[in-house]
Amino acid sequence: MSTTSDPAALSQETEQRPGAKTRVGGLNQHQMQEEDDIETVDYKMVTFSLAGKDYGIDILKIKEIAKFSSFTYVPNAPPFVSGVYNLRGDIISIIDLRVMFNLPAERKPEGSAEDGLILRLDELMIGVVVDSIDKVVGIVSSRIQPPHPIFGDVNIQYISGVVEKDGRLYIILDVDRIFAKGKSTTEEAESLSAVVAPETSAASDNIDELKQQTIPGLDGQSSGKNEEELDLEFIREGLGTFRGFYPDGIADSWLHRRYSEWRAERKKQGLDVQLTGEDDADNFMRTFFSPYSNRFLGEDYVEAVKAVLPEEVSKNISVWNPGCGKGYETYSLATVLRMRYPGHILKIWAGDNDLLSISTAPNLVFGADAVPTLYEPYLVEAKNGYSFSSEIKDAILFEYHDVTHTSTVPDIDIIVARDLMSFLHPKQQASVFNEFSQKTSTGALLIVGQNEHVPESQDWQHVGTSVVNAYRRL
Repeated sequence: MSTTSDPAALSQETEQRPGAKTRVGGLNQHQMQEEDDIETVDYKMVTFSLAGKDYGIDILKIKEIAKFSSFTYVPNAPPFVSGVYNLRGDIISIIDLRVMFNLPAERKPEGSAEDGLILRLDELMIGVVVDSIDKVVGIVSSRIQPPHPIFGDVNIQYISGVVEKDGRLYIILDVDRIFAKGKSTTEEAESLSAVVAPETSAASDNIDELKQQTIPGLDGQSSGKNEEELDLEFIREGLGTFRGFYPDGIADSWLHRRYSEWRAERKKQGLDVQLTGEDDADNFMRTFFSPYSNRFLGEDYVEAVKAVLPEEVSKNISVWNPGCGKGYETYSLATVLRMRYPGHILKIWAGDNDLLSISTAPNLVFGADAVPTLYEPYLVEAKNGYSFSSEIKDAILFEYHDVTHTSTVPDIDIIVARDLMSFLHPKQQASVFNEFSQKTSTGALLIVGQNEHVPESQDWQHVGTSVVNAYRRL
């Protein structure tokens, strides 16, 4: 996320000392350039790891994220060629970059999937295997530095540059040079030129037969699946890679519904169905989020929450709100509960792993137009707007916490975790659901995202409405 300094109230003086940088509005030229750079990200790359180091490839060279498992062997091919397989009718070569660059590679059990990328270089498509895919990183191209022999793991002629981002040094690979047929001078690349295009390789004698085969491909699944099924698998992988979003088992009904809409939208626009970066992932996910995300809950939602709250509760009500963000949901929840249970002792544990958001939540200030009228009895005027009264604030404990780690919250009566579970890895989802069960007893209430659901294996019964997606602990 880009961040710019606020130039308000800075001096307008211009320094004339010898050797001093000219200052305009209190910002010297170097500072102004830095701010301009922050705001003008013009280069994006998909990042990944090889032998413990961070690498990147220009996102414009990447067709899609993939997982490879098994391939068709190519006789007499160099050792770094894992094989070829049928990618929806296209026969492409799979290159293991770790073997190609003589880097150590963890040996996985036979049939296990390997992380990889499918590159599109002009008319040529190639699959490359890496240790692990990281994320999409946006940078300012002017900050890319020339390669240096110090990066000895990979031949310097294959590196287009290096760049630092968020404390990590990324080595940017020049895939055009690596896979340029007949243009490279190294023995490895010259050998590679014979296999990057299957029609010129030893597989050419059997190319027609190969196109008819059902070749195991992604995630160990059969490439005999139809195009739509394969596209959906790639989209799942892209959502996980670009946004850490894992809807399977939690929001699969929404995923299939959204995929149908997305496919129609992209076809109409003449665009590829696959996700090519964070922007595509965000666009795909835009219908996922619950009503009033990152805002105070509206009156319709508040009334729906009241309707699912239990009639009888203990005098002390304990609530857990993991993934609370900046606190809008938490303050709304405190207000709803105060309305519903006047006179009860209320305590809300609100946590988030976004340090900036959780640090500002206790002192949240907002304009009057940002709050529905139902909150007015619980507001007080602040220096720059409005905030909640002590009656609401004192009921909330904001804390920095990652929900995948053990929580210190006591036994809980109500859990509100909207749009949270789908952003956890499937193994983490199961662990968090188990903790929800451990922290609650029969009759406790769990509210999840509008498009999420609790797996049937968990001991929760759906009691929600068309507005609020709620479950009761069995």
